[in-house]
Amino acid sequence: MVEPFLGEQGWRFGDYPGADKDTLNGATWLHELYTRAAADFTGRATVPVLWDKQRNTIVNNESADILRMFNDGFGALADTRVDLYPLRLREQIDALNREIYPRLNNGVYRAGFATTQSSYQEAVADVFGMLDELESRVCAPGPLLFGEAITEADIRLFVTLVRFDLAYHGLFKCNVRMLRNYPALTAYMHHLLALPAIRQTVNVDHIKQGYYSIKSLNPNGIVPVGPDLADWPLA
Repeated sequence: MVEPFLGEQGWRFGDYPGADKDTLNGATWLHELYTRAAADFTGRATVPVLWDKQRNTIVNNESADILRMFNDGFGALADTRVDLYPLRLREQIDALNREIYPRLNNGVYRAGFATTQSSYQEAVADVFGMLDELESRVCAPGPLLFGEAITEADIRLFVTLVRFDLAYHGLFKCNVRMLRNYPALTAYMHHLLALPAIRQTVNVDHIKQGYYSIKSLNPNGIVPVGPDLADWPLA
């Protein structure tokens, strides 16, 4: 877990609460692992990274790919009690992912980093149009996108929802409504957040510190006090 601040050299391992040191390779900066994997690498060193300790290289750095690799790419090492991509639902999961990613997962970034009014408004319309559709969807089968069993579609949606009121609503100007204005989606997010395996991956301080350290959007680095999370199942 890197520190939450995106600095001039990118992501850093260190002593910030909730962050880790790189005890495996002794790297200070994430970009050191990229150049260790490929000495001529000159691109952006992004998270997450799946690292191969045997070959000392990066296997993958795309979250959607890593999610599937953890699900069924490790053979006997995998926990077969959990299947986030069951065969009977794969077509439906793929179809829903194709809807949610451009309009919501990436839509908030299209809005936040828009350089014209028209592109911003188009992105915001996509974001809230998708949220409106998802609000109706999770009202029906419940408690998750495909009924009782958690799938990769839930994981991919959750990571955007859990950041929405904390960062996207204010910093990314997705301020038509807050997530808490969607009662079904809020209950859905809280249902997932109440699961210990998911809750332990959520660090509210890291989310806020990380997003509000983006200098192009927040040059003075001021981190807002709110929102009030008294109703979140974080205890």
